[in-house]
Amino acid sequence: MSSILVVDDDRVTRHLLKKVLTSAGFTTAVAKDGVEGLKTLRTKHFDLLLLDVWMPRMNGLELLAKLRALKKRPRVIVMTSDDAPETLLKVVREQAFKYVHKPIDSLALLRTVREVLKAEKPPPIEVVSARPEWVELVVPCTRAAAEHIQTVMAHLDTDLAPDLRESIAYAFRELLLNAVEWGGRLDSKRKVRVSCLRAKRMMIYRIADPGPGFKIENLPHAAIGQPPEDPIAHVHVREARGLRPGGFGLLTVRASVDELLYNEKRNEVVFVKYLD
Repeated sequence: MSSILVVDDDRVTRHLLKKVLTSAGFTTAVAKDGVEGLKTLRTKHFDLLLLDVWMPRMNGLELLAKLRALKKRPRVIVMTSDDAPETLLKVVREQAFKYVHKPIDSLALLRTVREVLKAEKPPPIEVVSARPEWVELVVPCTRAAAEHIQTVMAHLDTDLAPDLRESIAYAFRELLLNAVEWGGRLDSKRKVRVSCLRAKRMMIYRIADPGPGFKIENLPHAAIGQPPEDPIAHVHVREARGLRPGGFGLLTVRASVDELLYNEKRNEVVFVKYLD
């Protein structure tokens, strides 16, 4: 059975999580801060670390950095109510598997714990810039990395109105997956560069993939670029090629953002969403 170490300075949280995890069959230990947690990790290996961020003596971010020196580091789930971009991106930089928001629902946490324990170790994501107004990442071309970054970016927009946040999240997801799947060919050695710039009146996302780009006229299976007299001509193309129903991604993205711009090769895309 997997072993888990809970590091949290709140006594109630520590013991509640220990009870939940032990009842689910996990071998569980607790530590009250980063100093005690590091000492425990140096004497015994754990499969998973549930880590709070803000603690006395040594906080969770400091403990994460010190895990690099361990011969066999545990997988990490970070727990915090701090949504500051700097905090979240430091968590990404130190290669934590997941970021969960407090207060924590016990059943949701157990699902996350089981998911992380079964997951393959994701390729590292490089944090180039972690300033709130300029976030820039280099992301491996895998679906797991893309899903992880979607979660990260969603946390950066939590102060926006729900409909605005949803439209940004949809556009980002579609364009990122296109970059990873088509531009990067799902090759973890290839990278996609992602930037998010936030000004007073707008948000700008830029996604650059390593592929050769594309031409609209070479996408007969997609809704975008179809003639006005036959806007769903791509449906017949998809049926003939045995592709699943769909092909509306780029067309829907164009409708959900205020500006959508491609470079000449179309392997870099920028979308703009105005905030007022």
